Amino acid sequence: MKRFAISVMALLAAVTAFTTASAGASAGSKLDAVIAELLGTPYRYGGTTPKGFDCSGFTAYVFAKFGIELPHHSASMAKEGVKVAKEDLRKGDLVFFNTNGKGISHVGIYIGNGKFAHASTSKGVVVTSLSDTYYAKRYVTARRILSDSAYEKIAVAQPAEKKQPVEKERPAEQAQPAEQEEPVEQLQSGEQAQAGGEQAADGGQPAGPEQEDGAEAAA
Repeated sequence: MKRFAISVMALLAAVTAFTTASAGASAGSKLDAVIAELLGTPYRYGGTTPKGFDCSGFTAYVFAKFGIELPHHSASMAKEGVKVAKEDLRKGDLVFFNTNGKGISHVGIYIGNGKFAHASTSKGVVVTSLSDTYYAKRYVTARRILSDSAYEKIAVAQPAEKKQPVEKERPAEQAQPAEQEEPVEQLQSGEQAQAGGEQAADGGQPAGPEQEDGAEAAA
């Protein structure tokens, strides 16, 4: 019996070690990294910078980091992308709430495991569970704005890069005579270098601040 108990404990230890190693083998996603840097940012009505955010300002700021432009208004964001069922949510989807009794007035970013990141009027940028009593009662809908390819690049954790072994210094070899560089060929008369480039698309100015971002009551 004692041997059996020891074997079970050894098996559990091996499983734990494997799980830990697997977790350490991959880094967080790019989306995770951006959100993590903003946690704790204070709430500011109409805020769109790390000095202070409202809910739509925070959401728009995060996605702007990946070249995705969103309007600075939760109700307007709810018209972007495609509708997705709550049970089909994936990281990067937008989740919407009715916090003032008049319609969609709050937005957050789903980050997986039943949680979303958002700018709370009382706590600033935080991570909250969708099952939280306050938000569960006020959940309205969700929208998917990331294509499958964008999702893979932005929201999926990427494998950690393997470090290349450091090459040991080799014994000094006898210096070889330096090779002479070939002369750079000049353009023949009459030929002109061509240059081109695309102008970056003007993202435009953000819309007005969040108009209907209701204060959250205690759960």
